[in-house]
Amino acid sequence: MRIGIIGAGALGGTFAALLSRAGHDVEVTARGAGLEAIRESGIALSGAYGEVRARVAAGARLTTPPELVLVCTKAQDAASAIAANAELIGDVPVVIVQNGLDGVATAARLLPRASCMGLLSIIAANYTEPGVVRVTTPATSYLGRGDGPADAECTRIAAVLSEAVPVVAIPGFRGAQWTKLVVNMLNAVPAIVGRSVQDVVDDRRLRRVVAASMRETVRVAVAQGVHFGSLQGLGDRRLRLFARMPLVIGQVLPWSMRVRMGSVPNLGSTQQSLRRGQPTEVDFLNGAVVREASAVGRDAPVNRALTALVHEVEQRGGPLPPERVLADVPV
Repeated sequence: MRIGIIGAGALGGTFAALLSRAGHDVEVTARGAGLEAIRESGIALSGAYGEVRARVAAGARLTTPPELVLVCTKAQDAASAIAANAELIGDVPVVIVQNGLDGVATAARLLPRASCMGLLSIIAANYTEPGVVRVTTPATSYLGRGDGPADAECTRIAAVLSEAVPVVAIPGFRGAQWTKLVVNMLNAVPAIVGRSVQDVVDDRRLRRVVAASMRETVRVAVAQGVHFGSLQGLGDRRLRLFARMPLVIGQVLPWSMRVRMGSVPNLGSTQQSLRRGQPTEVDFLNGAVVREASAVGRDAPVNRALTALVHEVEQRGGPLPPERVLADVPV
């Protein structure tokens, strides 16, 4: 297939390299040093899926009409990136590979003729050098849309993407998005203190803060009537039980996620953005919890404080001491 990938960072670069290796005709969009590196040397992928040097077409926008599009930008860049490519995309299937809750709705609004669906990827990949991606943790990805069963088109697209990495079409995609949002609560604290996810979870003081942000996220979703989808052993029953636990017990949840990561340092996507000097998507992660809480008349003080601290790190250009997290976050 002719596959256009908008955004060739950690996940976009991973999918581009592996889909190219599988024999698809891949074109990517990128900008700045990333675009220059891909044009000059291709995408260098290493780690859990093997060594790949993918020579793919690259530009600021897509130039060849695609048969399938993956949107892999950061959440805050999605609308402008989609709009820039909307005319060429037309009515082909579009897969939003993105954190947060709003990506599929944003794409559907901007691409009224396209068939939009979402992909939840748990793959951990580091992208701290232009054109170079290292996958630290492989994982199955989950494709779907809405609250109903997986439809025929989602099943077909999942099969295409599975030629590169394991992808499963799932029912109840909206609930699975909330489960992924809980997983994404691993991002903020490592970004604030400038340490790997493993280091943060190994620190019992900081692990407590991570667990608190996860618990708050689950409680907001429950207040909204969300039925959590199953991802990586996390499902509705387990998360609802977690929401009722005292934090001293609930810390087992981030700990279990940390164990799955292995020993290769995982920086998390938020910290990687900071290291590249780029804005983070914290407003679509922790900030989303704050907005969704407000929508049902609740407060989310833990995630509000973490959002503010990430923005402070963005502005100062360097991490904060752990003591700031412990002092500012009401756990």
